[in-house]
Amino acid sequence: MKNLYWFVVLMLLLAPAVFAQEHYTEGPIWRVQLIRVKPTAMDAYLTSLRQSTKPLLDEEKKQGIIMDYKVFLKATKANPDDWDIAVAVEFKNHAALDGLAAKGEAERDKILGGKSQAQQLGEKRTEMREIISSDLMEEIFLK
Repeated sequence: MKNLYWFVVLMLLLAPAVFAQEHYTEGPIWRVQLIRVKPTAMDAYLTSLRQSTKPLLDEEKKQGIIMDYKVFLKATKANPDDWDIAVAVEFKNHAALDGLAAKGEAERDKILGGKSQAQQLGEKRTEMREIISSDLMEEIFLK
């Protein structure tokens, strides 16, 4: 009887995962940042993304650190505090996040010229924008 009890408990704990897996297969991981750009800083912010973020992400993609990236410009706003730009970076899976900081630092130093230059860039961007959220999401494919 005791074994039956533990079997039932185990099945109840595993049931949500079993039912979820019947509906979808797991896909890549996305890091999505929602950014609100200050009203007069959109041109400067887009220039900054084009000159420094794009080359860095292109190199990380070339090196296989990331799979892809996308930048979205929001065409509508629900309220004045809404986001303007979303930057999404695609990783193969959760394991691709292991050691990401060290890999990213090496590419950052190669593209931007080092930690000091990256910090200066970050400070300039802080004056132009506010990060509303930074989320890690898993893409799923419905069956």
